[in-house]
Amino acid sequence: MIAALAAQPPLQIGNAVAALVIDEDGRYLLQLRDDLPQIWYPAHWGMFGGSVEPGEDELQALHRELDEELELKFTHARPFTRFEFDLRPLGLDKYFRSYYVIPVATAQIASLVLHEGAAMRSVPGDEALSMKLVPYDGFALLLHHQRSRLATKVPTV
Repeated sequence: MIAALAAQPPLQIGNAVAALVIDEDGRYLLQLRDDLPQIWYPAHWGMFGGSVEPGEDELQALHRELDEELELKFTHARPFTRFEFDLRPLGLDKYFRSYYVIPVATAQIASLVLHEGAAMRSVPGDEALSMKLVPYDGFALLLHHQRSRLATKVPTV
């Protein structure tokens, strides 16, 4: 094993929620993650959100995370998709990452205060997909941005 990799701090694994924060022009609000070795995908762009703490349901976690990270208060969040990760073959558990669509006014984005991450940007979907994205957030963004192209039925063979 490469010594530099062995010296890295352990990564926390758990259930999480994330928000596809979208303004009325269809732009996605993204977070540039800090460049820290103890977090997943440092220096990548991704969705705002985070861990579901014990005793929280998904929406409580989403409200808490978006308030902590952006001071974003919202009243409507629509479930979009959920990814499940089965890490039992690695001696771990099953985990999920649930995505919610949160519509916001463009003017509201200007009032947000970034408390976590190196930067935030509101970008059109095509531009967002060309950025260095957290892989699972990138897949959720692709699914949302290209949702009109998704097949509604599996073709018969």
